Amino acid sequence: MHVSPYTLMHVDVDLYADIGPVDLDHGQARMAGGTGEPQAVGGGGVGVDLDASMLDVARKQAPELPWFQVDLVEFAPAPLGVAGGFDLVVAAGNIFPLLAPGTETGVVQRLSAALSPGGLLVAGFGLDEAHLPVPPSSTLPDCDDCCAAAGLTLVDRFATWDADPYEGGGYAVSVHRR
Repeated sequence: MHVSPYTLMHVDVDLYADIGPVDLDHGQARMAGGTGEPQAVGGGGVGVDLDASMLDVARKQAPELPWFQVDLVEFAPAPLGVAGGFDLVVAAGNIFPLLAPGTETGVVQRLSAALSPGGLLVAGFGLDEAHLPVPPSSTLPDCDDCCAAAGLTLVDRFATWDADPYEGGGYAVSVHRR
């Protein structure tokens, strides 16, 4: 299943370990099983992005999913006609370091509010100029602080979407639980 840089999905949280690697492809995230082929993860999902061109690409890649043009600063499932209580929120494509300064905590609180108890926020993003199109506006500790303030607990961190161990470096995929 292809998902946009910000995607909400209803899945069984216990299946997280079975989802397999997630590979970035031109700013899009692809959830793949052990074969590397896209597969449905369960219950469907929705995608949200502010960039209309990214939504055009996402709609072509996954026409079966509903896609919404929404700023994450204002995101809430109910006004979109979508039930909240997601088991998994995937934020790929450098979402957090590219947020407008001062909006980070509010965005993370909105994402956390969309999760079911025990749900996961999985966010992958660059931490330095080598991994970002612009200088970073926030750090990994900043993101962790925003998550903690939103009631999320760090449960794992990787260096890649393939779950390589994180030992520092310019890219991180963090898994936080509500």
